[in-house]
Formats: sequence, structure tokens, C-alpha cells
Amino acid sequence: MNTIIKLLHAAKLYRFSKFIVNSLAPLNPLYIHRRKKMKEFYSRFISKGDLCFDIGANLGNRVEVFLKLGAYVIAVEPQRSCVLKLHKKFGANPDVIIIPKALGESEGSAELLVSDASTISSLSKEWIEQVKASGRFSTYQWNKSENVTITTFDKLIENYGVPVFAKIDVEGFESKVISGLSQPAKVISFEFTPEFIKSAVDSIKHLTTLGKVSFNYSLGETMTLVLSEWTSGEEMITILISLREKMVFGDVYAWFKT
Repeated sequence: MNTIIKLLHAAKLYRFSKFIVNSLAPLNPLYIHRRKKMKEFYSRFISKGDLCFDIGANLGNRVEVFLKLGAYVIAVEPQRSCVLKLHKKFGANPDVIIIPKALGESEGSAELLVSDASTISSLSKEWIEQVKASGRFSTYQWNKSENVTITTFDKLIENYGVPVFAKIDVEGFESKVISGLSQPAKVISFEFTPEFIKSAVDSIKHLTTLGKVSFNYSLGETMTLVLSEWTSGEEMITILISLREKMVFGDVYAWFKT
């Protein structure tokens, strides 16, 4: 799978790899390989019985992996079509709770702009404008909208406990989700995109106010940490800014020392 990702990158198609790897059929050998690699990667953070938050669960591909690791999963997803599919897939599983809401800096409601590709529906108009302007998602449309309920990271913790691992993938709304958190969680991951690095920078700055925290990152869907040693928030911001011109996306990992 890493070889395929590298080839996509070389062919300037890397920006679309997120869609390719997420649309593989369950019996496809590449799908099986990817699930194995994801399980190996997340096992460094998640053990049996751990509480995990999947914020922006979409169709539940991370939920599946977290369950395989023996976790108890809170799946947060506001998009109606995705919520229906999550209930169909996990509704009978006692180790999954599906929250049909979005997360933000305070409780309320907001307009979700729905794309013809469910993975890029977003609450951030600015993010959508940026990814269309860059050409990365210029062929996609956001012609529909849904009014969604907003809750907060803190409220989830109040209701379910502090997660051992929280994954955030909310298409440009990451900093709003993280600003609704006022205490450390053990490990938090969140997506960054080259057009909207400010959201990742703001997220890092907020997380550094919550406790002693170190950072690492992965590129695309490689499921591999780039840095051999975890680094400071300041250095992580410098790295992200340097990556902006390379037009790659990925995930930042924040690890709080307890």
C-alpha cells in the first residue's frame, strides 16, 4: 500500500488517495492490507477496553479498526446519510455509541454543507472555498445543506469519560472542535490540509495550553509516523508551514504526558 501511495504522489494524484483507499471493497486485497496496517498503527495507542472517540466518523472505517483492537467507541457524525449507514453497520454493537451531531467550540446548531462525496462535507465555508480554489476538489459540489446540532468535546467527556484516543477528521473544522476541549486527553489526532494550515496551527496552539504535550505527524493515508522522536508544538507548526507548498495532507498526533 505504501508503494501505491508513493506512485500516486509521483503522479500528482496523491491528493485523491484518501478517496481511493476509503472506497476499496472489503474483499479487495488492498483493503485487507490497509485494514491490517491501520490496526498495527493504532495498536501503539489503543488497547483492549480503551475508550475512543471517532469525531467525523463518516462511514465508520476507523470505528471498525478501533473495535478490532477491543476499544469502546463513541462515533460522532452529523451527516444524515452517514448516520443511517453507521446505525445499519454498528447499531446492534454494544461497544459503539453513535452521536448524530457535530462538535464545535460551544453547543448550538450550524449548517453542514453536504458534498457529492460524503468524505468532504464540511461545516467550514472557508475550507471549501480554499480546496476548490486550489484545484484539489474543484470537480466536487456542495449544493446541499443540513442543519446539524453542535455539542462539544468537553460535553462528550462529561457524558462518556476521557478518551485514550480521539481521532478528528472534520474537513477544516478541526480547530473549532479542539477549541471545545478544556482538558488533556491521552492522544488526539486531527487532519491537516495544505490550503487550510491555519486550522491545524490554531489546534496545536490550543492543545499546548492544556498540558504537557508532544507532537508527530503522518502523511496522507500512509499510517506511518514521520518523526522518529516526538516534538514540540512550536516545531510541529514550523513543519506544517514547510509542508504547505508540497500540497500534501495528513494527520497531526498530539500525545499528552500524564
